[in-house]
Amino acid sequence: MTVLPIDSIEQEFKQALKQSHLIVEAETGSGKSTRLPLWSMEQGRVLVVEPRRIACTSLASFVAHGLGEKVGESVGYAIKLENCYTEASKVVFVTPGVALRWYAEDRLKSFDVVIVDEFHERRWDTDLLISMLKRNQTHKTVITSATIEGQKLADYFDAERLVAQGRVFDVAVQHHRNDSRQLPDARHLETRVKSAIEPLLDDLAADILVFVPGRKEIQQVVSSLQPLAEQYDLILAPLHASVTEQQRSVAMSVQDKRKVVIATNVAETSLTIPNIAVVVDSGLERRNVQRNGQTTLMLAHISKASAAQRSGRAGRVMAGICIRLYGEHAALDLVTPPELQRESIVEPMLAAATCGLALNDLEFIDAIPEKSLLAANEQLLQLGAIDDNGITEHGKKLYPLPIDTIYADLVTKMPSRALKEAMIDLTAALCATGKLFQITSNEELLVKLDLEEPLGCDASILIGLVRGKQYSGLSVDQDCLREAQGLSEQMRSVFELPSLEVASRYQRDELIKQIIQANNALLYVRRERRRDAFGNGFVEVLLGRQNRIKPKTEAGLVLATHSLPGRGVKQTMTLATLLLPVDITQLKELNVGEWVSGETIETDEGLQHCEHLMYAGRKLAERRIAPEGDVALKAIAKSIIEGAIFPTLAEQLTERMLHWKLYVELGLSDQTESVYDITLESWIAEQLSLLGVSSFEDLELIDEQDFVFNGVPDWEYSDFAAKYPLVIQLSGLRLTVEYFGKGKLIHVHFHSGSRKDDPKRKELPAWSGWKVKYKKASRVLDLR
Repeated sequence: MTVLPIDSIEQEFKQALKQSHLIVEAETGSGKSTRLPLWSMEQGRVLVVEPRRIACTSLASFVAHGLGEKVGESVGYAIKLENCYTEASKVVFVTPGVALRWYAEDRLKSFDVVIVDEFHERRWDTDLLISMLKRNQTHKTVITSATIEGQKLADYFDAERLVAQGRVFDVAVQHHRNDSRQLPDARHLETRVKSAIEPLLDDLAADILVFVPGRKEIQQVVSSLQPLAEQYDLILAPLHASVTEQQRSVAMSVQDKRKVVIATNVAETSLTIPNIAVVVDSGLERRNVQRNGQTTLMLAHISKASAAQRSGRAGRVMAGICIRLYGEHAALDLVTPPELQRESIVEPMLAAATCGLALNDLEFIDAIPEKSLLAANEQLLQLGAIDDNGITEHGKKLYPLPIDTIYADLVTKMPSRALKEAMIDLTAALCATGKLFQITSNEELLVKLDLEEPLGCDASILIGLVRGKQYSGLSVDQDCLREAQGLSEQMRSVFELPSLEVASRYQRDELIKQIIQANNALLYVRRERRRDAFGNGFVEVLLGRQNRIKPKTEAGLVLATHSLPGRGVKQTMTLATLLLPVDITQLKELNVGEWVSGETIETDEGLQHCEHLMYAGRKLAERRIAPEGDVALKAIAKSIIEGAIFPTLAEQLTERMLHWKLYVELGLSDQTESVYDITLESWIAEQLSLLGVSSFEDLELIDEQDFVFNGVPDWEYSDFAAKYPLVIQLSGLRLTVEYFGKGKLIHVHFHSGSRKDDPKRKELPAWSGWKVKYKKASRVLDLR
């Protein structure tokens, strides 16, 4: 067996694990991911938690091969949609999501040792699992990484810290930027990758690994390197979370030809890609962050910890070099910020509740922001997933489903078998890795697509694709489709529903109705002026590029969004990537929005009061009713204010109320109650009620003299109003006056007039002891 750096602590590890939890620090390539599970077997059955599915399957295969066995015997794995282990397996590699679900089921009672690998990535699920293991103290726990704040974690978990020094092969680091402080940069990335690789190809006999932030950049780099691949007979091998088994095999095995593996940070940890001598590091990754209350996927600089991990990929099987496409002294963060501090924590909170724990009662190595806790708690309460006593029966149904909480909520609330099947198939398409289809630019094919699906509803297409239907003008990602179909079959089995081959027919309008009733916050209406934007009263979204929404569509259900940073530091642009068109005229019967009192009009049937159904600033519908009760009083009050009834009354009352407010502020009244809460409409409505008015017909029994505002005493009012006028008329200039009695401040506002020069202080009332400002448009002038 090959001697690895981690072997130096074998005996110390085995002895210490009998007594305490362990924090193991070792450089990347030291062998910790493969050796520690085997050493831990002496203490019992071992669960190894790896951050990614590809790491689980690859490590299980490697360790099993080292034992001379097939995967699934002594060593197995369990990932989303795939299990390969038995109850007799002594070591099982799992993703954090699987580990949490098993913890919720039986507290991992069939395992004795839990190894959490690559903790430095600071995923929320590993943070949560570690906090629960710390609380319950039921398992020997080993936390490993090449780059973590070891002592801080050891203090947090009350664990012994072990450090394995050295690595098998050295890695020389180069920086390809003129400015030593230059940060990682996405501009012309594919060109710079090509420039870094090309000079090496004449002499290099081994393979190259390139780190880029995402699938889009992988495609760009592959395209850029294609001429070199033809010239030097290279294999270009993409590697990301959703590659096929065949693509993964090409990337991770020795080939007859030299290869260039272009990968996301899926290749950053736990994987040994053989024959790699050169790593080209862009210094970039895509990372979710909280921005303006939205989880936004942003292009970000990696941390120094991640940079060390990436460079270590070159020193696992031979000496190598790491070419960093940024400056040597670039100001990178020391470690990657924890997901619990930069993403929505709805999923972590539901996961903790499923395990019988409140997230805010758990101790984490880094505290969760209070704002995030409150937002997640509010959302789960609205979904009915939790209550004051913890998780609800509805919440218990949501968490085991391998989909996002909001989709799980919709699936469980569908009232019929056919609708539940449709929602499962749609959800499976949305939760699969990657985008299921791309729309062609071929006009002829687009016309055919519109005939096949005329509503502009991509949700109908997604459900159809999952069910095996074919459409014109679509480029379908077959790997993504297979994953979606597998996910659908898994959930259909959970709910004891028919398989995809015999899927039930559903009514689209009924599906939309049930989604709205289950979660009406998903309903968005088009802005009347900004036609490319839709809103739900809280969030505004823009239509994504590849949408088929018809120009006449005024409302829709937004089931998938993608947030991007806007131009400003605090701005966020949210794109609707899946919008189901909704007939806006149908919303009236679905109890959406709020009926708001409108105008009262004269009709052939007499006076009618209009009410408008408002949602997110849009009028959805209108109804007319005969005014009565409080509605009638509000309508009459509004008519008086608008001058339709008793034309001069509103103006007189407004003046009386303003003078009364000033009278009180100047301390001329013994009244101590607030006068700021009184509005003209509420006062008139109250007086109408006191006068016995309940309908417009009753107005014939009263007149303006019946409305008496008890403010400034009558015997003082004329003098007070003359001393403090609300309107001043000068030659060619009309002014309005605003008084701030508590601060002895007066604002004189330009109202109208042809006079060009400003008013003089001597032209105005004496106002002794008051400070006077003149305001015209945005200009403010002190009058002295």
